[in-house]
Amino acid sequence: MPLYKKIQHNSGTQLLIWEITESYDQLFSEVVLNMKNRIRLKGMKSELHQRGFLSVRKLLQEAGFNDLDLYYDAFGKPHLIDGNYISITHSHHFSAIIISDQTVGIDMELQREKITRIADKFVSKEFKYLDTKDPKKYIDQLTVIWGAKEAIFKIRNEKGISFKEHIEVASFDLEKKQTTANLRFQGLKQQYIIKYESIAGFGLVYAFEKI
Repeated sequence: MPLYKKIQHNSGTQLLIWEITESYDQLFSEVVLNMKNRIRLKGMKSELHQRGFLSVRKLLQEAGFNDLDLYYDAFGKPHLIDGNYISITHSHHFSAIIISDQTVGIDMELQREKITRIADKFVSKEFKYLDTKDPKKYIDQLTVIWGAKEAIFKIRNEKGISFKEHIEVASFDLEKKQTTANLRFQGLKQQYIIKYESIAGFGLVYAFEKI
């Protein structure tokens, strides 16, 4: 499957989404992998996870990079050697990356009823504005909230951050595709701009630090 969708957010930020329909062998034959990631790939127990990992390398190539341009720090956060920021996500048969000259985080999640059963684990003040009477809207709202908090966590990547206690997503209208969120953690107060949209039954959310 070719690139599913590309979003040019602005001149310095692009998002690329891949629908994973290829076999492991096909994906493996079409990407470049450094030796460390070859070992990492072999250690993955799930073929779906392996295909997700390889599809991210396809996205890198679509963006003009490859696996040799990517490295991970001691905390597992990805970086590009040219200094651009990158964030990575994959969920089921989709993967996505965001590359930017700004600090960014991304998350993609399947919109499903299961999220309603764990809402109290990551939602706090947001319950005030959630529409629990409309099941579909409630699921979509929760998926945005989870995605926003996951994207922010990927930006900060600090042990001890609680989605429920430390990150609050402002009230939003699903149709407007933008809101804000605040992180308050160990004396830090940081606001984020949150962008979101629905793609083929998945919620795509990405975050930028507000300067």
